[in-house]
Amino acid sequence: MKNKLSDLNNHLFAELERLGDESLSGDALQAEIARARAITEISEQAIANASVVLKAEALRAEYMGVNFKIPGLLEDGDG
Repeated sequence: MKNKLSDLNNHLFAELERLGDESLSGDALQAEIARARAITEISEQAIANASVVLKAEALRAEYMGVNFKIPGLLEDGDG
């Protein structure tokens, strides 16, 4: 899987840095706020999806007697 939750975390912090740019004002600031809201909405869905995937894997491991495996989208991209 190409995208990981660590990538989402990086995007969220990058957006936080953009929102903290004190040189933004007026229309540029409003555009950045709108962008942040859109990112937040998409992020919430990505996190909810990851939660479902994690719960499903935990149930599979528990009830099918298999070893728990960290789902790909939760793995750190470094490993």
